[in-house]
Amino acid sequence: MNTSLANTARLLGAGLRALLVLTLVTGVIYPLAVTGIAQGLFAGKANGSEVESHGKVVGSSLIGQAYNLPLKEGQETPEPDLKWFQGRPQNGLGTNSVNTQYQLILSGATNRAADNAELIQWIKDAKAAVVKDNSVPGHPVRPSDVPADAVTSSGSGLDPAISPKYADLQVHRVAERNGLPADRVQKLVDEHTEGRTLGFMGEPRVNVLELNTALKDLAASAR
Repeated sequence: MNTSLANTARLLGAGLRALLVLTLVTGVIYPLAVTGIAQGLFAGKANGSEVESHGKVVGSSLIGQAYNLPLKEGQETPEPDLKWFQGRPQNGLGTNSVNTQYQLILSGATNRAADNAELIQWIKDAKAAVVKDNSVPGHPVRPSDVPADAVTSSGSGLDPAISPKYADLQVHRVAERNGLPADRVQKLVDEHTEGRTLGFMGEPRVNVLELNTALKDLAASAR
């Protein structure tokens, strides 16, 4: 009986030691090592890919933002502030409907089929708005000019980037609203256009937050 108890005690002791060692290695040493390597080699990405403007963090390059005017009395949906480049529609999960604020806790797709009547109407309305908002004297926008990413949301509803074609479409409107030469705004878009990752993954894109941050500086310097 005493031998059995002693064996049990030894097994329990060995199990406890193994638990403590594994906890130390996997719960303390490994996380600290990974964190140290990430901070040393990829500090920006490890800290959330923050975008700064004049020493202040204004967002993350991984998450889209809304550029809207303040709500007017009686409004439920804010109007876009057209002096800024606009991102993709923010149609995520929301409260079982539409995420209109790029709310991280509500990220997700609309989960509607391509022939869903409500989705089709959203796209038609979005296209009409893009045409109306971006048509300026001498530079009308035709429905056929509107790219898909201008009227559809991403799978997460939080896409931070738009296609170069959608950015180009907005150039004349943004230039007019900010009192800037269109060719200078176009140059800004070109400077912020990224190619495919490693030359073959994904699509060319323009980060809207980074572009608008640069636009703010350009507009300020032109005053």
